[in-house]
Amino acid sequence: MQKRNALGFILCATLFICCGCSSEINKSSTTSKINTVDKTETILVNKEKNTIKERYYVPKGYERISVEENSFGEFLRNSKLEKYGEKVKYYNGKTKNKENVYDSVFDVDIGDRDLHQCADAVMLLRAEYLYQNERYDEISFEFVNGFKAEYSKWRMGYRINVGENSCSYYKGAQPDNSYSTFRNYMDLVFAYSSTLSLEKELKSVDINDMQIGDVFIKGGSPGHCVIVVDMAQNKSTGEKVFMLAQSYMPAQQTQLLINPNDKNLSPWYSLDFGDTLNTPEWTFTKDQLKRF
Repeated sequence: MQKRNALGFILCATLFICCGCSSEINKSSTTSKINTVDKTETILVNKEKNTIKERYYVPKGYERISVEENSFGEFLRNSKLEKYGEKVKYYNGKTKNKENVYDSVFDVDIGDRDLHQCADAVMLLRAEYLYQNERYDEISFEFVNGFKAEYSKWRMGYRINVGENSCSYYKGAQPDNSYSTFRNYMDLVFAYSSTLSLEKELKSVDINDMQIGDVFIKGGSPGHCVIVVDMAQNKSTGEKVFMLAQSYMPAQQTQLLINPNDKNLSPWYSLDFGDTLNTPEWTFTKDQLKRF
């Protein structure tokens, strides 16, 4: 989805200048059966664990692909999740009661403004990874008008004057690298970036070269994107499976998607999905896979 068009950009700019479903599962046991891989094996979820890696087991015959220490893939695989069975919350506190969309909810603060939508969730995951690893100079995102917003300047006290046709930096604060300053920067990115700008920034990759952290994205109005948060591979056949996460519209918490195409495999997706990837709320083509 695309929450901002050119007119919306101008309106937001004026404002800135002025003010600167998880399916019901038996909760009585620690480990629950969520789907059947074959007649003898099941994929299990450990409801007491709070990361993707610890909560979700891989299908029979698979093992998680190796990732480098301190890599984006390791970061995503170890993303914190809320208590199993929790439902997604919108920015206004209301609950997303739509069924057959997600199986877990990411533990993420999305604020109380309608900002944290699909592209924003992906950008925040990437920025959080870089921030936690002190790679501040790599945190930058383009606005829909092409302006490059750099956190390296933001933390040095520079702020961004957003005009109707252009943007510019000005010295507006003391240097500060606190987490609250970082999140203020990200809120500005959320307001002026979108699937349109993010799609242009990312690089296309072949579907067979998929990695954790890659993004299926369709820029536009509407547009949408989802991010690959874990992968596993069959030890005998080499076949790969992956997990996806998204936010949506209106702004809501990031969620781990179910697989609507294969209940026996869900929440994993097979890489051999053909020409189109059907997710609960959007359909992508295999050539829409991109990478930071």
